Amino acid sequence: MTNDTMITVRQTARPNGFPTPDLFAFVESPVPAPEPGTALVENLLWSVDPYHREAMDSDEIWTLDSPMEGRTLGRVLDSRDPALRPGDLVLHRRGWRTHSVVSPAEARTVPDLGPGVPLAAHLSLLGGTGLSAFVGLTRIARLQPGEDLFVSAAAGGVGTAAGRIARLLGAGRLVGSAGSARKVAYLTDRVGFDAAFDYHEGPVPELLAKAAPDGLDAVLDGVGGDHLEAAIGALRPFGRIAWVGAVGQYHSLSAPPPAPRNLFDVVGKSIRLEGFLVRDHADAFDELYDLAVPRLREGSLPLDVTVVEGFEHIVSAFLGMLRGENLGKMLVAR
Repeated sequence: MTNDTMITVRQTARPNGFPTPDLFAFVESPVPAPEPGTALVENLLWSVDPYHREAMDSDEIWTLDSPMEGRTLGRVLDSRDPALRPGDLVLHRRGWRTHSVVSPAEARTVPDLGPGVPLAAHLSLLGGTGLSAFVGLTRIARLQPGEDLFVSAAAGGVGTAAGRIARLLGAGRLVGSAGSARKVAYLTDRVGFDAAFDYHEGPVPELLAKAAPDGLDAVLDGVGGDHLEAAIGALRPFGRIAWVGAVGQYHSLSAPPPAPRNLFDVVGKSIRLEGFLVRDHADAFDELYDLAVPRLREGSLPLDVTVVEGFEHIVSAFLGMLRGENLGKMLVAR
C-alpha cells in the first residue's frame, strides 16, 4: 500500500455456517478525489461487530463484490465541503477500506474531549457499542438503582459497556454469561460483575438460576435462544428484557435455535420484552456523554477493548471476534 493506493475489502460469496477467510477479497485502487459536497477521509480505526455476521447473509447491508460498511474513525485529508475540514476527526460507516469519501450527512465530527479520552473510546464506550448498552439499560430495561441485572454475552463490546454503565447507574447484583473461564474471570475481576458463568458448563437456565438465586429485575440480552429462556425464568414479576441481538443463531446452517420453551411466562409474570435498534436512539448520545466522559477524563471508567494492529488483519479480527477471542470491543487500528 502506498499513499496513492486505497484498499477495500469486499465479500465475494455468502457463508455456509461459520464464515471463512476465502469469502473476502482485498482490492486495490487509486485513492479517490472528493467531489463537491464530499471529503476524502483516511481511516484510522475500524470496528468489527457481531451484526456484520448477519450482514453477510443478505444484500440489505453488504452486497457481494461491493465495498462493505462498518463503523469507522478517520481524519479528513481533503475536502470539497466547508462542514468537513482537513484535519477533522470524523466517525462514519463507510468502513472496511483504507480511505473513504463521505458527505457531511454521512459523517459526524468527533468533538475534542480533552486528555483522558482515547480515540478508541469513540468506537467503543462512546460509540454505537456503548450507546446500545446505555439505551438498553436506561430506555428499554429502565434499570433503577439497586435492581439486579443479567447481561448475556457480557465479555463482548456491548456486554462490558453494559456492566460499566450499570455500575454507574447503581445496579444491585450484576450477573453475566461468557464463553470461557478467562472471560468469566475478566468480568468478575475487572469489569465489576458480582457473578458470571461459562455457558458451556451446563444448561444456561440452571447456571443463571445458581448465579442469581433470588431472581432478577432486568436483562440485557444479545444472544437469544437458551439465554433468553434463562432470563425469562429468572426474572421476577414485572421484570424487563431489553433484546439487542441474537448471536446464538448467526451461524445456524438450517434453522435458528428453538424459541424459549417458557415464552408464555412473559404473560404469567407480566414481563416486558422489547427489542430495539440503536440507530433509532441517536438522541441519547448527549446523555451517554454526560455520564461517561467526566469519568473517562478522571480515569475512573476504563475502556474494555481488544485492538488488532494493521488493516490487513481486519478479516482475521472479525472472525476472531465471532469466535470470542476478544475481551470487550474488537477494534482494528491502521
